[in-house]
Amino acid sequence: MRLRKRAWARPELENDQNVIFSPWEYKGKWKDIFGNDYPIHLELGCGRGRFINELASANTTTNYIAIDVYYELLVNVLRKANENQLKNLKLIPINVENIEGIFAQGEIEKLYINFCNPWPNRRHHKRRLTHPNLLRQYQTILKKGSEIWFKTDDEKLFIDSLEYFKGEGFTGLYITDDLHQSDFQGNIMTEYEEKFCNQGIKIKFGRFSLR
Repeated sequence: MRLRKRAWARPELENDQNVIFSPWEYKGKWKDIFGNDYPIHLELGCGRGRFINELASANTTTNYIAIDVYYELLVNVLRKANENQLKNLKLIPINVENIEGIFAQGEIEKLYINFCNPWPNRRHHKRRLTHPNLLRQYQTILKKGSEIWFKTDDEKLFIDSLEYFKGEGFTGLYITDDLHQSDFQGNIMTEYEEKFCNQGIKIKFGRFSLR
């Protein structure tokens, strides 16, 4: 994704206490940041924030953290959260590759990966958010029995990811190559998901549990 740089984006984020620019300082202390003992769920690559805002609005006894590297996208997420007066959503502007350094073992109880870059070139596969290198990092922050929910429009990424999850010891709980024609209940659409559906592209989805 290429975004036009906006000089005002970072200052707007810096002026809001719900955006954490030094997340490594809170490793093992995230429940203190939220001020309660509710479970913490994490979205990697939150885009413009439709998904995470709807999720946080509907589940006020769960805490949510959204990560994205683009300030220009996080501004949209933040504005929606403030408009909805959400108290259970924090934002972190970092690269996902640094995730192991900001959460302690068992601090996260569910993880969402929605429409990440498929990186189709083989030499770039290690950049995929479902690649085994990152799955092993996720295992260091997830509680046993926790789930990863993964959605994509890209068939090759989905097929490869099924092997990635299996190879790293995750159990597939629910897998479909056509989410919107499946019996799955409770799906929340992302902006990309709506776009792809309007184009007639099938949405692939999987729930995976950490043994």
